[in-house]
Amino acid sequence: MDARERYLWDLQGHLVVRNVLSTDEIAEVNEALDYAKQNVREGRGAGARGSEALAGTGARWYGGENLLNLQQPYCHPFRRLLAHPQIVSRLNVMCGKGFRLDHGPQFNNAVKGTEGLTLHGAGEPHGEHVAYTHQNGRMYVAGVTVTWNLTDCPGGKGGFAAVPGSHKSKYRMPDGVRLANDHRGSVANPDIRAGDVLFFMDGAQTHGTLPWTNDWERRSVLFKYASRTAVRQGPSRNLCAPETFWGDPTVTDMTPEERAVMFGPCNAPGRDDLYLTVEEGGKVRLEKPESAAGYQE
Repeated sequence: MDARERYLWDLQGHLVVRNVLSTDEIAEVNEALDYAKQNVREGRGAGARGSEALAGTGARWYGGENLLNLQQPYCHPFRRLLAHPQIVSRLNVMCGKGFRLDHGPQFNNAVKGTEGLTLHGAGEPHGEHVAYTHQNGRMYVAGVTVTWNLTDCPGGKGGFAAVPGSHKSKYRMPDGVRLANDHRGSVANPDIRAGDVLFFMDGAQTHGTLPWTNDWERRSVLFKYASRTAVRQGPSRNLCAPETFWGDPTVTDMTPEERAVMFGPCNAPGRDDLYLTVEEGGKVRLEKPESAAGYQE
């Protein structure tokens, strides 16, 4: 990353890198998406959550086999994107060497009229598995999503939207911003073109999507990376149970409070009620932390 990119990343919480993919590479990925598109389904329209500003037809989600596991040759374009040099050089700065794919890739598809997605993620409440810090001249964010854009997304016409600078906010997001119906100009919908790559602080920066208003499809593939020691989602949810991580003999007959410290590293839903607290009289009990309720993936 050069000085300009570092400045924009630290300032905004997202970064657009132009013309990373060639015309031939774009065509190759689109051919693979043509194959995968048979498993795209339209949802029930829950993403807008009643917001008139985000309303539209149901969001279109890919629900097939992991794109990295598609039959040959369709898996190859996505595998080549995994450790693309333009990605590696920047993620080494953004979230440190040893970063890994936490979950994905996701295929985001939209047609004219597709609804937006309510904005989520923020600097407040603090999420240690995705938070952004900057100290001693070095930046660090635990979760970064890399979005490869295969079609044009003109600014102000829908698709990725974010609140620049929200990764540093110390205040909770107002509902008017979350629903994009009273954001007072704080929500940006940047211009992104086919072949461009978008990096954003997924979870630390407030982000979502605006309704798609273009005559062509939106096609983007999202790879969700994490720093070496952070866990966002992915397979960890299947491995973190005490019985799996330590084995049955170790955790058999443990109390709920004892089991709470025997989980493997995981940020999967279902862990929110397994945090420990100490009451005034010295008794240890389980408590659902307030901060856990405010974060949405």
